[in-house]
Amino acid sequence: MAPLAAENCVVCRAGAPTMTANEIEELKPQISDWKVIERDGILQLERFYAFRNFTQSLAFTNEIAALAEEVGHHPAILTEWVGVTVSWWTHKIKGLHRNDFIMAAKTDALYKGG
Repeated sequence: MAPLAAENCVVCRAGAPTMTANEIEELKPQISDWKVIERDGILQLERFYAFRNFTQSLAFTNEIAALAEEVGHHPAILTEWVGVTVSWWTHKIKGLHRNDFIMAAKTDALYKGG
């Protein structure tokens, strides 16, 4: 199986099924630094990336934004002085889709460290 970061997102339509617990557990090792959290009843992937200053945090935020625009799949991003928190989930289905794992892996690939 190809690494998630090498995969492309597919169009996800409203009503598509969310991932099962088994599917999540199968893919989670490929994005081991991410947490599966539940916020407002919706499962999401979340990770904090540390940086030395706000300029680095903002530059990383902009890289994520460019990636998200390219594929039409957008995360929640919190940009702070010493880091960036990224949350991926699929809004249309109010939960996790394989696309979210792909984008988490692609986000990891962008990260160069603080």
